[in-house]
Amino acid sequence: MASSSSSLDADLSQLTPSQQEALQQFTAVTALLPSAALPILRRSQWNVQIAIAKFFDGETADPIAEALAAQASSTVARPTTTSSSSSSSSTSSSSSRRRRSSTSIHPAPRVVPPPATLFRRSVLLSILFLPFSLLYRILTTSFHLFTTLFPFLRPLTRHFTLSRTSPPRRRTTSPRDTSARFIREFEESTGVKDLPWFEGGYAQAMDLAKKDVRIMMVVLQSEEHDDTHVFNKETLGNSEVVTWIREKNVVLWGGSVGDSEGYQVAASLSTTAFPFLALISLTPPSATSASLSISLSASAANGGALPTTMSTILRISGLLPPQTLLQKLNTALSAHADSLDRIRAIRDTHLADRQLREQQNSAYEISLARDRERARIRREEEARRKAAEEEARRRKSYAERVRNQKQAWRVRQVRLGLLPAEPAPEVKAARVSIRFPDGEKVSRRFERETGMDGVYAWVECRGVEDEEVDVEQEDRLLQGYTHTYAFRLVNPFPRKVFMYGEEGGTVGEHLWPSGNLIVEEVEREEGSVEAE
Repeated sequence: MASSSSSLDADLSQLTPSQQEALQQFTAVTALLPSAALPILRRSQWNVQIAIAKFFDGETADPIAEALAAQASSTVARPTTTSSSSSSSSTSSSSSRRRRSSTSIHPAPRVVPPPATLFRRSVLLSILFLPFSLLYRILTTSFHLFTTLFPFLRPLTRHFTLSRTSPPRRRTTSPRDTSARFIREFEESTGVKDLPWFEGGYAQAMDLAKKDVRIMMVVLQSEEHDDTHVFNKETLGNSEVVTWIREKNVVLWGGSVGDSEGYQVAASLSTTAFPFLALISLTPPSATSASLSISLSASAANGGALPTTMSTILRISGLLPPQTLLQKLNTALSAHADSLDRIRAIRDTHLADRQLREQQNSAYEISLARDRERARIRREEEARRKAAEEEARRRKSYAERVRNQKQAWRVRQVRLGLLPAEPAPEVKAARVSIRFPDGEKVSRRFERETGMDGVYAWVECRGVEDEEVDVEQEDRLLQGYTHTYAFRLVNPFPRKVFMYGEEGGTVGEHLWPSGNLIVEEVEREEGSVEAE
């Protein structure tokens, strides 16, 4: 079992993408396991349509074997046919109605009617032929009136009379519409509405019967036959027959030979008498029960496709009582019950294996999706952590650079003597008392012409001493640097904030002859740090 599973996995891994897609389409339609579907697809050259047709219609056997079997059957059947013809000729005089039934197995082909094509005459041709159509109608009406007045002339105008009285042909419709019309007409004519008719085409009904391993009953009728209404109402509409069809879960399909699809089905089933009823079931290519048992057992052991095809197991032509119909139906069904049970068992095993595989694949996909989600969350968390670390590193680097630039600027101010010097005692100057954030209070004298920029610079560089620095490094550090003060000078009462720069003015304008200042620190906004 393990070796077969490993070989199947090896085969699946060697398939091309197009072959894998074909395998998925074929298994979705037929509900087969990949091990069963691969041989059919290989024999069909990986054509999905051909493979589906082979699965539902059965694969053709060897032409030489078929020819030999046909020759042998014709040789054996020739004397039987002669004796049966003589016996039928002797009993035909005593029988008032023909009834024929057969339980021999014959392949039931899958009939698909061609798509309906509607011919519409162009407007120009209609206008051109309008005078001829009117003339034809006038002539036919005149002949009809003439033959009514003179009956002895009817043989001369029989062609026109037959043309007028012939029934119109049915409009070509889809198989589903044709089936719905047949069911509606059947129920209206018989009053029986309990039959589980399949509303659809013959091919769709056969596909359903093969997929679900069900018996298919085909009813073909001719509206012109005298026994059609009696068969529908008394035989097919019998309560016991209806109950049997429902209990056996039969796929019931009916058609009229007056329709295109019904005519094609009748031709494919070699129908010669009406009303006609046939049972179609899944059967192996060989009709013998021994070969059936061997083929089904081999299929179950190998896990391959079911060696089955749709075949007619019962054919009934003509009118017969409901009890006789039920007897024939039960006999045909019991003869194939064992093979159907085995086919259903194999089908159920395939479906169970497929459902198990789908559940395993679904569980694997769910687990894989869960693992992917966890991995995605981990990646996002790692990305956020790295982004936060990078932001902290950038802010720290920026703060360090700003701090170094401020310190270099202070040292340059002190080194180059750019700060306002305190005037001599004999010089008249303004005395300014400055309170720092740490509580220290310092009194300092400034000349009258000293700008407020000088006061700001003196406060900024207080406590900075001159030191030897690398001038080139200092120039590189201060290149493009614009110094901003992280504090402001405020007069406490009345409160007034003194600016620096061009709008700041001088000491003589604001602090003469004396004044009090408070150094207030200014908190820098986050946006300014980002911009810088």
